[in-house]
Amino acid sequence: MAGHDALTPEGVAAARGLATALPDLLVEARRVASTVAAGWHGRRRAGPGEDFWQFRPFLSGESMRGIDWRRSARDETLYVRERERENAHTVWLWVDLSASMDFRSELAITSKRNMALTLALALAELLARAGERVGLVGNAEPTTRRDGAEVIAMKLVRLGAVEARRAPVAMRRRDDAVFVSDFLGPQAERDLLFADLAALESRVHLVEIADPVEETFPFAGRVDFVDPENGARLTAGRAEAWRDTYLASRAGHRARLVSACRPGWSHTLARTDRPATETLIALCSRLSAPEGGGA
Repeated sequence: MAGHDALTPEGVAAARGLATALPDLLVEARRVASTVAAGWHGRRRAGPGEDFWQFRPFLSGESMRGIDWRRSARDETLYVRERERENAHTVWLWVDLSASMDFRSELAITSKRNMALTLALALAELLARAGERVGLVGNAEPTTRRDGAEVIAMKLVRLGAVEARRAPVAMRRRDDAVFVSDFLGPQAERDLLFADLAALESRVHLVEIADPVEETFPFAGRVDFVDPENGARLTAGRAEAWRDTYLASRAGHRARLVSACRPGWSHTLARTDRPATETLIALCSRLSAPEGGGA
């Protein structure tokens, strides 16, 4: 799960490309966030706090101290006034900007990198609107500003690609983490990262970005395959003969990724031939799930 070194010429070029792309991606992210926002109410829970959340019917056996007598008098039904639990933790975001994320086939709407950035910025926008703290892996200062997406975008430009091999130093116990990647890096690095996060009792949400070509392997005849990370080449004389082996390997990779999820963690597949709103809706439902729940 490594990225470009920001001090190399390649890193400088990548940072410039990111800075050029982010304004348009930020606009798209806000559009996606606005589409999803109407049906999402954040991660609010009943519990100790100062802000009113909702009225609900009184349940037999409860203490009568919670009854709101003024509201109950309106229709002769007992109602309890619930307050919103104050969430003191942060949601940390990590976006994979390694070379494999630049891939885009003719079947895709966008590149894997652009899909990942759109999802991360849209999620930052939603979380900021809901009053959450949003942190970016590689930066020690989470933001509480309402323009969270723009803040995260600016931090991404400054930081560039950041490796995610260990839990962020600034991450506190029980913070949430959202990792957006194709997860094609070394498994040993992922295992180390996941062990760190499990030790912090974090809820982790993995968003796996996949191009439709990677999912279906629609190749036939002579095909040259190039590794985007190191430039290595592999030529297939009859690519269709490799399809079953490749798809089995791909399924095994995903199964290992899903099985690495602890209780309360989640895995969401985001295909680049599908709208980002679909993935964001699924991700928001998993972020909103009660502690201990997952998908």
